[in-house]
Amino acid sequence: MSKILIFGAGYLGTKFHDAAPGSVLSRADIADIQQVNASIEEYQPDVIVNFAGKTGKPNVDWCESNKPATMRSNVVGALTLASACVERGLHLVHIASGCIFYGASPDPAGWREEDFANPSAFYSRTKYAADLVLSQLPDVAIVRLRMPIDSAPGDRNLITKLAKYPKIIDVENSVTVVDDLMNVIHGIIEKRGVGVFHAVNPGVMRHRDLMALYTELVDPAHSNEWITEQDLVNQGLATKARSNNIMQSSRLAQLGIQMRPIDIALRDCMEKYAAATKAASEPE
Repeated sequence: MSKILIFGAGYLGTKFHDAAPGSVLSRADIADIQQVNASIEEYQPDVIVNFAGKTGKPNVDWCESNKPATMRSNVVGALTLASACVERGLHLVHIASGCIFYGASPDPAGWREEDFANPSAFYSRTKYAADLVLSQLPDVAIVRLRMPIDSAPGDRNLITKLAKYPKIIDVENSVTVVDDLMNVIHGIIEKRGVGVFHAVNPGVMRHRDLMALYTELVDPAHSNEWITEQDLVNQGLATKARSNNIMQSSRLAQLGIQMRPIDIALRDCMEKYAAATKAASEPE
């Protein structure tokens, strides 16, 4: 069994740590080579999984006004960590973003792993900048996810986010169910996969579909207003237009790794989310 060292003690890093018995979670600053080296030397891993990076709080608009910090984490940090891995011959699994693609893809079936991206927001630009370099290094897997949907309520969960918004854009997207993502990362580690992988559940999800399930299973009284993508910026609800896209995930299939179709995974996820919400509201 591989000895796994995880960088990035945030939402997904902690989630994977819990799903990977025996793994170690480092809180080191990945842009600080001394801290990175110290963690690697202390734990002597076979595999490093990098979840560290700036996504911004409360959302990616933060990155537009904090560009140096965003660049330091998403670009400098990713390359610093990769350099340490290459030097030691360690397998690096870098958690990346599918938000580097905007709009329709050249292929009608969706954006492919080998397609050149068209990032707009600064956050997306930094994520793609790291991808361009890391994809040329040996023994590196780049795992791009999209808008994580989790069975556990939380501020980073798309379900929780949308449920709080009075106005929501109704668009089609590829999305990533977190339970499936955990299995994907384990599979890539086991098979020592390299290159770019799109970790999205097969199929397309509309925000309207997600909120319909939320109303059915979690809160029958929930309501919101539906707006267009342009309304989001025009009404001052966002600084930059958001990435909306459909992605293919053919390279996972080539490794023999499957994610559940989105309609099946989404209902299962929402049922668990509803149960967790109910349990949290009940008196002890």
